[in-house]
Amino acid sequence: MRITLLRASRLGVVAGAIVLTVGPACPWAKAQSEADNPHILIADQYNNRVVEVDRATHKVVWSFGTGSDIPGPHSVVGTNDAERFGPFTLISGTGTPPGAPGCSDTVNGCPDNRVFIVDRHGDILWQYGQAGVGGSGANQLNTPVQSAFLSGFPGHPGFHVIITDQVNERIIVVNLFTSKIVWQYGTTGVSGNGPNQLNNPNSAEVLENGHILIADENNNRVIEVTAAGTIVKTFTIGGALNGAAFASRLPNGHTLITDSNNNRIVEVDSTDHIVWQYVTNTGANSNPNPLPTRGIRLANGHTLISDQNNNRVIEVTAGGHIVFQQGKTNVAGNGFNRLNGPYDAKQIGDFTGLTPPFDFDEDKDDH
Repeated sequence: MRITLLRASRLGVVAGAIVLTVGPACPWAKAQSEADNPHILIADQYNNRVVEVDRATHKVVWSFGTGSDIPGPHSVVGTNDAERFGPFTLISGTGTPPGAPGCSDTVNGCPDNRVFIVDRHGDILWQYGQAGVGGSGANQLNTPVQSAFLSGFPGHPGFHVIITDQVNERIIVVNLFTSKIVWQYGTTGVSGNGPNQLNNPNSAEVLENGHILIADENNNRVIEVTAAGTIVKTFTIGGALNGAAFASRLPNGHTLITDSNNNRIVEVDSTDHIVWQYVTNTGANSNPNPLPTRGIRLANGHTLISDQNNNRVIEVTAGGHIVFQQGKTNVAGNGFNRLNGPYDAKQIGDFTGLTPPFDFDEDKDDH
């Protein structure tokens, strides 16, 4: 399979094109699909990096980010989200506020405000947003907290990226080749809970039916909207949801919600009733308020959780048993098996929220 991505400058101006081929000649891509030792991709927020971890050895086998709090061609600041598709990694450079770990500027904070795609060598191939510049104009973002690659969007064929542009109070879909916004939900710069309004959105996922599932964090709700912008479902965990950090639709039709301020991951059915939950602050040495930011259901039925203030990523069974942990509970660091405020973690090749993924078939000829 041959994938062509536009190379963009820091300002998003097209400067040329790169053609990458994924197939039998690309052992790096093949390694990521080996089911016997799946790797975990982690947005290590306050360490200003993305790391790929071998779950058997806990060793970092790939990383992006120098640790600098200044955004650049090889650095990312306050990364909140990362996603592997084929040999590429999509990264959300969110930035960090004044006083947060990983930021030396206690007055102005350390903004990044970019969403970009890197190859396995750590070279940026595509970018939307300008390094360190916040705004809502063309090629501008303000605190992008999450993004996802799309190989199609209702009414808009071709490759796109959906971006949760938090401070701009909107979800946008950007065409990968023109860098133009082709869809938006939320009124730019307007916080609210009325029609076409959001309040600090934290994630968005395109569902198989073409609807968009949005974690509307400060409105304490998860909403499912049509491409026309009509809300067709609302989830609040029976009114108990407090800080909707993430949501994804499961294969069984249920919705998995990260109820961050209640320190739990909750699965609800179509009637908004709890069918499963896991609370992250009850174990030994736990931070009393870990504020988990991601709960992702794996194909084996386990749930991968980014337990932010506990500085760990854990995989728990349906029975609530931890079977994998990266990072030491409630201990921040950047050395071996240490994390600092991990905001997102995905098992490579096993993320129900990636809709739709590339079909990288190594047995097919390039085309």
